[in-house]
Amino acid sequence: MRVAFRIVFIFLLGMTAIAHADVPPAQMLDAVRGDLKQGRADHGLQTLDQLLAQDPQNAEAHNLRCRIYMQEQRWGDAIKSCQMAVKLAPDDSNYHLWLARALGEKADRVSFITAFKMAKQIHQEFETAARLDPHSASALSDLAEFYVDAPGIVGGGIDKAERVAQQLDAFAPDRAHYIRARIAENQKDYARAEEEYKAAITATKDPADAWIDLASFYRKRQRWDDMIQAVHKGAGLDTQHGIASADGASVLIRAGRDLPFARQLLEQYLDSANKSEDVPAFEAHVQLGKLLVTLGNASEAQQQFAAAVELAKVYQAGTQAATNTGR
Repeated sequence: MRVAFRIVFIFLLGMTAIAHADVPPAQMLDAVRGDLKQGRADHGLQTLDQLLAQDPQNAEAHNLRCRIYMQEQRWGDAIKSCQMAVKLAPDDSNYHLWLARALGEKADRVSFITAFKMAKQIHQEFETAARLDPHSASALSDLAEFYVDAPGIVGGGIDKAERVAQQLDAFAPDRAHYIRARIAENQKDYARAEEEYKAAITATKDPADAWIDLASFYRKRQRWDDMIQAVHKGAGLDTQHGIASADGASVLIRAGRDLPFARQLLEQYLDSANKSEDVPAFEAHVQLGKLLVTLGNASEAQQQFAAAVELAKVYQAGTQAATNTGR
């Protein structure tokens, strides 16, 4: 019986490969972008395996693989794939940006000495991304945050962050205010930080995310009532139940406040078609599952963990949660 099953499985894999062989690479990449946004990690990686078998020099495929690996928190694999994308297309700002992000995530999880050694390359990649596309709000914002967080010995500096904020003033004023808020927090000027977070809300046409940034600031200052109000405001503006809803739930969960509303936000996010690469569905399933455990609903929690594993079988947080809850 097992032999028969293996034969059928191998046949199905072969049929999948044939099917993908008939699909144009651009269409396959579009499908992977959809998987990336919806959190279908296993399906996206399978498609990329097929595409890269046909065209191993496809830089965009390597970049997308890097980003799925990052969603799964496979930092070493992500770095390798992003490095390949940069090698194949060294003039692409976005590829340098994602490499810097992958390196930064890895640096956050290693020893201080190793992180210190990695900081120079992270700095270089962020600066390269911003130089190649000086009108990329994402590249400039990430570079400025590096300047805020990193010590001067590895390239950080508040003065540098302020200069980037001045660049952002011209075309992304909300991001400029966000960077100045981060600078003020770094300098422990919390009144000015709050003013800048509020200015970011005013400066953007879509303020839901900016309200959640303000809520996160309130959480760190333990201003619980203000935090809850800001989350509700941001979630109310997020009518498509996208990233602001997911991030708002995270703020509430980290604070241990208004958990039933956090559950509602995560459920709405998972039901929405407006999911984000930044919070893949399998991560949200795990987060919701853990929240349900806290709320005393272990059976529903297990369903959430199983859903996460179905989307991303190697995502350790999902498999560990499923195993622990299933005991």
